[in-house]
Amino acid sequence: MPKRICYLLCIIFLLASCKKPEFKATPYEIQIPQHFPTILNIPADNPMTVEGVALGKKLFYDGHLCGYTGSDEALQMSCATCHDPQHSFDIGTDNPRFPGGQPVGLSGQATHHVPLPLINLVFNSKGYLWNGATTSIEDIVLATFTDPTEMNSNYASVVAAIRSNSAYPPMFEKAFGTPEVTIDRIAKAIAQYVRTLISANSKFDKYLRGQVQLTPQELNGYVLFTTEEGADCFHCHGGGGTPLFTTNLCYNNGLDNVFNDPHDRFSVTGDPMDHGAYKAPTLRNIALTAPYMHDGRFKTLDEVLEFYNAGLQNSPYVNPLMHHVNDGGVLLTPNQIADLKAFLETLTGEEFIVDN
Repeated sequence: MPKRICYLLCIIFLLASCKKPEFKATPYEIQIPQHFPTILNIPADNPMTVEGVALGKKLFYDGHLCGYTGSDEALQMSCATCHDPQHSFDIGTDNPRFPGGQPVGLSGQATHHVPLPLINLVFNSKGYLWNGATTSIEDIVLATFTDPTEMNSNYASVVAAIRSNSAYPPMFEKAFGTPEVTIDRIAKAIAQYVRTLISANSKFDKYLRGQVQLTPQELNGYVLFTTEEGADCFHCHGGGGTPLFTTNLCYNNGLDNVFNDPHDRFSVTGDPMDHGAYKAPTLRNIALTAPYMHDGRFKTLDEVLEFYNAGLQNSPYVNPLMHHVNDGGVLLTPNQIADLKAFLETLTGEEFIVDN
């Protein structure tokens, strides 16, 4: 073989051997609980990875995520500021930042609606937020940064604040292949973490698996929950048909009879029948997610049950599934209401609250 060709082959071999190995993060597999939906809302451009989830979790709890780099906690805001894990990633009525559970953005403006709990969102492809306006968790994260009723910041400030923490660039490199901090990567990492927040091991789940028994009161509450002649909850919140305890659809549930909210479902669809319609939130961990309704008007679960029992308001836009609206509610006895509440409390996943 001529020396020139030999040298050329050696150079090609050296160049090939020096080629940087292709980046590949560690895949993160969502463990789908028994009886849960098998279709997951994971976009193709943001696959789940172990490194991405770890980065997202750190960002989720970082008070500088709003773009503020100082030490004044009153000027800091993270996702966890309004989505407290002890309240099933909802705000809670005892939130030290927002007494009564009514959040205010860093601009001083109140949020459009109170937060929804961040649980089992990976199984929802029908729409997030109280009005179901988007199916993208990433888009919600991005909007949070600039919304004056939330972080009231801008992308450049958020990126600069995160980049200034020396712990982050190596984490971004592990998750995305390079240490570059971008707003798109920040949103993607947080969305990955949120998709891991799965609650599926409540007392009721254990009952379905034959591991525990429900009390007679809890069983009676379950019957009331799943029957039209009882509390008639199951049409909007599932129970017999879905382990998510929500259909993830929006309904006018008879809460009001005058409608002027520019952020209800009607604002998305333009359908007149969607006036005053809002997401039926999951009832998992419902005992922990006060305040209730889109505006947080009810501070206790007892108030919610009393509303459905005798406080419904009729209007032309009430959803047809509200079968008892003409009677003002389902008109249960005090003992039946107590039974229903006892059942709802079996939906609390204690491990979910502790482990996340």
